[in-house]
Amino acid sequence: MKPLSRKTLWTASLVALLSLTTTACGDDKEPESKCGEPLYGGDATDEAWRALVDAKGRPADSTEAAQLALPSQGTTYSVNDAPPKWTWASTLASALPRPVPVSPFDTARSMLARVGEWVLPTAHAHLPPFTGDIHWVQVTVPGRECPVEMLTSNLEWQLDAATWDTLKASAGQDLSVQVVSAYLLQNRITEGPYTLAQPVTIRIQGAP
Repeated sequence: MKPLSRKTLWTASLVALLSLTTTACGDDKEPESKCGEPLYGGDATDEAWRALVDAKGRPADSTEAAQLALPSQGTTYSVNDAPPKWTWASTLASALPRPVPVSPFDTARSMLARVGEWVLPTAHAHLPPFTGDIHWVQVTVPGRECPVEMLTSNLEWQLDAATWDTLKASAGQDLSVQVVSAYLLQNRITEGPYTLAQPVTIRIQGAP
């Protein structure tokens, strides 16, 4: 049998490597959400959002829920008001960073991904895994199938003009604000998710 040349061996190794890299990077599950992704703030990422989407079926838990400062229950705005800033407090925010365990599989997968990216750069690179507290603010708007949503690592949300216009379109009706909070370790939930025991109801007054 004719021995394989170095070029042939290199080609075969490269194909195998790229196959492993594709498998390692392509096992992300798309979230089962027909409403699309939320707005993002702070260091929040789409992978962190997917972790919360996957946890939707867990029993409700409000023991470590965020405490909304603004808006509070019954807050009323005018359609002439500037976009407000909403703020909240969270005990998760004061938690010390947890040690990050690294398995041999994770190390090997990361090395393969880096080599594969060097050989054949991808069009979209994943952001680094998120570790920290995350907050998913959801505003239910009457007559709108999907809520207005923000995922952020901050303790505030300065509403932008487009979002505020969307909410003002339902002036005269009650809007419901819910906050889902969790602590993530490399995109994996280790604490939570926690939700407000009762969503906060607000209203915007004036002609829509």
